[in-house]
Amino acid sequence: MRTFGVEEELLVVDARTRRPLASVEGLLARAGPTGPHRLTVELQQEQVEVVGPPCVTLTEQLAAIRRGRFLADEAARAVGGRAVALATPVWPGLPHLVPDERYRRIQQHAGLLADEQLTCGFHVHVQIEDREEGVAVLDRIRVWLPTLLALSANSPFWYGVDSGFASYRYQAGSRWPTAGPCEVFGSARTYEQRSHALLRSGVPLDVAMLYFDARLSAKYPTVEVRVTDVCMDLTHAAVLAALARALVETAARRWRAGEPPPSVSTAELRAWTWRASRFGVDGLLVSPASGIPVAAGPVVAELLHLLRPVLDEYGELGVVRTVVDEIVAHGSGARCQRQAFARGEDPADVVDVALGVGTPSLPQEVRARPGTGPAGTHERAQAG
Repeated sequence: MRTFGVEEELLVVDARTRRPLASVEGLLARAGPTGPHRLTVELQQEQVEVVGPPCVTLTEQLAAIRRGRFLADEAARAVGGRAVALATPVWPGLPHLVPDERYRRIQQHAGLLADEQLTCGFHVHVQIEDREEGVAVLDRIRVWLPTLLALSANSPFWYGVDSGFASYRYQAGSRWPTAGPCEVFGSARTYEQRSHALLRSGVPLDVAMLYFDARLSAKYPTVEVRVTDVCMDLTHAAVLAALARALVETAARRWRAGEPPPSVSTAELRAWTWRASRFGVDGLLVSPASGIPVAAGPVVAELLHLLRPVLDEYGELGVVRTVVDEIVAHGSGARCQRQAFARGEDPADVVDVALGVGTPSLPQEVRARPGTGPAGTHERAQAG
């Protein structure tokens, strides 16, 4: 079984007002021992990244995500904040850049694009034997990445406005010139040549700015699947990671069997991914089998059918199917956010629900805001 690990980007909010809190440097300074996890900065001071350890089983992955979110939230509490699994900001107002030389260069290079960029993704690293296998995997999983995005969608709001999208994080991130789906590479040599050509253009400042939906990691012997939103529900997150691993294993087996990658253009994939970003599982998705839009349920069923041998072999099929069916039937985090906002048109209610669903923390913590009583939504001690 291939090892797999996740990197989760979480928003940091004020524990009292639930508004974004620019505190990541203080948060990291106050963090206690994190064991195999690592807390680190991202572009903006209102977010923290949790880097989890490599795992072997889905049960281990769920425990690792739970522990990582708890550690991030515990550190945020020490500076008067909370860490919450929302993929875009619900409140209006621009974020604050982390005072790091690399981030300053990015801001100077990208202008307003960097100024507005406060998005939280979910990156799954899956072990590969070598870069040749990794590129073969990238060539074969690309048609299924829109389906993973739809299942993860958790970003309907953008600075206080309902965007109309299930994953507006994907739209905001797609403004970077190196973001989005890739063409079929065919070999590790071609992958390196095209990556270097982009770097020579001077548009991406370094290899970390090759923001492909899935890429070879520059740090680890892994394929990094980057297309998904951070999931509100941590159980959904663990299952998305399991799906990504099963996709990588299935693709590698098909490559070894001599099966060619699906012949789908990058332009088509952009359209498929736009649809997944727009509607999530609440609308039509494009079926990789037919290339036409159909209901989300049958497309997800196609994915599970493809991955069934690997998921069954890994002992994960039952759990994965149950959770995926739940997402299709009841919606992802995007629907949950909109339902929370509809109750009182208060962004704080969205944050409260996300904390209750996805942040393992101490019980009985409630929100206090000027002119209001206790929050209507209480947090659970355990989530998932």
